[in-house]
Amino acid sequence: MAVVVRAGAAPLWWLGVVAAGIGVLVPGLTGRRIGVLAGAALFVVAAFVVAYVRRGRYVALAGAAARAGKYDVLQDRAVTTRNWRRGHRWWLLLGFLAAVGSAFAVPAAGGLLLAGCGAGLWLKAAWIGRRERAGEALLWVRVDWLGRGAGRPAGKTVKGYRGTGVAAGDAEPGGARRKTAALV
Repeated sequence: MAVVVRAGAAPLWWLGVVAAGIGVLVPGLTGRRIGVLAGAALFVVAAFVVAYVRRGRYVALAGAAARAGKYDVLQDRAVTTRNWRRGHRWWLLLGFLAAVGSAFAVPAAGGLLLAGCGAGLWLKAAWIGRRERAGEALLWVRVDWLGRGAGRPAGKTVKGYRGTGVAAGDAEPGGARRKTAALV
């Protein structure tokens, strides 16, 4: 489940950084200094809001997590990430273009807002990872409950989470890629 949350963090972060870099090159209506300061404020607000929104729903679903059954399909980390990015590619492109376009009014602010959303998703995934480590169980969402864009791990269609041991799957708690042991 943290993999789904974390899947959008990297694209949002990097598209935001690139858009902010392009935005700094444009003088804009407000000037670079005001644009960067406004962007920094938007970055902090966006990271905070994205990291803390719907925490109650996540806690409620995690508290009622059932043990994964024999016939539950647990999707690979790479497949989940790819499905999320394919399902949201047009929204990512639209967000990037809006961030670059906003640079003509307020330089770098739109890009830093986008990057703040990515940072907030990383913070939320880290929070979920701490909960998973404390409970010693990875939390999973049934694939058919994720929906078309493979997103919304706490959406209306999600009735509950499945739990497995922390050694299951190819993801660590928090959705990071599991580090394999070095061959000797």
